Amino acid sequence: MELKDAVAVVTGANRGLGRHLALQLIDHGAKVYAAARRPETVDVPGAIPLRLDVTDEDSVRAAARLAPDTTLLVNNAGIFTPTPLVGGDPDAVRLEMETNFYGPLAVTRAFAPVIESNGGGALLNVLSVLSWFHPAGLGAYSAAKTASWAMTDAVREELAPRGIAVTALHVGYMDTDMAAHIPAEQKADPAAVATLALDGLAAGLTEVLADDITRQVKQNLAAAPAAV
Repeated sequence: MELKDAVAVVTGANRGLGRHLALQLIDHGAKVYAAARRPETVDVPGAIPLRLDVTDEDSVRAAARLAPDTTLLVNNAGIFTPTPLVGGDPDAVRLEMETNFYGPLAVTRAFAPVIESNGGGALLNVLSVLSWFHPAGLGAYSAAKTASWAMTDAVREELAPRGIAVTALHVGYMDTDMAAHIPAEQKADPAAVATLALDGLAAGLTEVLADDITRQVKQNLAAAPAAV
């Protein structure tokens, strides 16, 4: 996809990877709607703040009406809770699924007709190495991201005839608020990840693996779960 003159909606654009994606899209010459639950927290020079709560379908539909020229959707918004599936808080498990699976799906369903009506475009889904690697203590997050990976693949096939390409970004821990508890040497630079993601999107890749740990886990998917 040509990023210059694209019209992008970036969810969760008020911080972390989302903010870097919005900034770099603007640098590429795109128009950017920087979406967040609280648009007053958006600090992206040149972007248009857009109220969007991925867990509220009324909010999602309203955002689609306010951004009728969209040609690129970046599903970046998400949450991370260290919640196991059996012993963890069931409300936290549901929140992970609502935010990290049902949320991006709702946004995709709302914006796909908009992108199609504008002649087609693209979708970038921010996923995780935990789409493939499922530690017990992060079971809820892993399950939600695995579901989002399956959704991404299915939606890619479904939207292709409508002129909408779909790229998945898989990444491990990044140096953002979400991974503040992880030692710095284990975290990727979100600005560098954003660059890789947008380069892959522009090249029409279906999948971008943003760091060494993600590439290693992907290579070992055929092994037994313990080996992965």
